Amino acid sequence: MSDARPFVDYYAILRVHPECDHRTLEIAYRSLAKIYHPDHPDTADVDMFNAVIEAYRALKDHGKRLAYDAQYSSHTGFVFSADDDILAEERTALSDADVHAEVLLYLYKRRRERAQEPGVGQYELQRLLGCSNEAFDFHAWYLKAKGLIETTDAGTLAITIAGVDHVISTSRATAQEKLRITTQFGASHGPNAGPRAWPHAAAA
Repeated sequence: MSDARPFVDYYAILRVHPECDHRTLEIAYRSLAKIYHPDHPDTADVDMFNAVIEAYRALKDHGKRLAYDAQYSSHTGFVFSADDDILAEERTALSDADVHAEVLLYLYKRRRERAQEPGVGQYELQRLLGCSNEAFDFHAWYLKAKGLIETTDAGTLAITIAGVDHVISTSRATAQEKLRITTQFGASHGPNAGPRAWPHAAAA
């Protein structure tokens, strides 16, 4: 009789897609660990808490995750995308772009609402993002180097004039894109619009 440990689906435990990026993995871990933590009597579950920790430890390291993914494929039949390393980096870059936009919008609102105290502490921002110290250092470095945020005399982070301009410009571009999509949708689905030929429809 084999003493080998049965396969454990860590992605199912963390409730994430097998090809999710590292930030998604970390957010899921922090959220579930908080829910199942013994200090929360309403949702505490020691077994699930330990399982979440085990799953995150197995997946947070790139090398360990690659080894686990091989096991995952053999047990579940899931086929990971080709050139997974490249795709992972692309997903990370897209995720970083979302983080930068989130930070800038948060600091923009802060300066709008509290002009005399526009700065936000690192801990507050890091808690908002749910990221590691290393990831936060990268985001802060990038936004500072671009001149979009700055460190105040009090040691907090605040948006700059360039950062405000960036948020406004991005918001305008997003609004114009939504308007374009809405206009196109209305034109193709209006009262005089003809029947739509879906790509998968069989030819007559």
